[in-house]
Amino acid sequence: MCYDRYVAICKPLHYGTLLGSRACAHMAAAAWAAGFLDALLHTANTFSLPLCQGNALGQFFCEIPHILKLSCSHSGYRREIGLIMVTACLGFGCFVFIVFSYVQIFRAVLRIPSQQGRHKAFSTCLPHLVVVSLFVSTLFFAHLKPPSISSPSLDLTLSVLYSVVPPAVNPFIYSLRNQELKDAMRKLITGCFSEAINSPSSPCYLPH
Repeated sequence: MCYDRYVAICKPLHYGTLLGSRACAHMAAAAWAAGFLDALLHTANTFSLPLCQGNALGQFFCEIPHILKLSCSHSGYRREIGLIMVTACLGFGCFVFIVFSYVQIFRAVLRIPSQQGRHKAFSTCLPHLVVVSLFVSTLFFAHLKPPSISSPSLDLTLSVLYSVVPPAVNPFIYSLRNQELKDAMRKLITGCFSEAINSPSSPCYLPH
């Protein structure tokens, strides 16, 4: 998404060439392959860890730090920490790429003479920045927060914020740039309010 915005704003005349269907397929395949390989390595290593404190986690999914707390294997623990460091380095590389791209985007946008043009360009980047900021901030806080403020409810909330919310809202946020979808959503909401006023028993009616 970041590269898409960079090409669209900084190199609009080359958009069709740089971001054709083949380029998009290659980027998607690289992202899926990297994610699958990373998940496979972590899963294989954590499954090999002997658990000395039971196998019950206070989470709704198996987060690696919580699994490591149950392990009594020092070699497996160090191996997993090494994998986490490699993943963190790759993630940091992606973060640097995003920051560099948006620096170039903002420089290009600020050179646009009309205020309406600048507003339109910024509005296409804002949804991606919001989702990335939410993901990065909650992920870092979840894994780097001091143990003194850790609690099961806080860990659960942070896990939901960085693992469930960003992928869930991505399609909705990005689709809101589509005018036809905006019109359909407006008609749906208006129709629901009208039905709620005229017929409280309608499916759109929300009881107070």
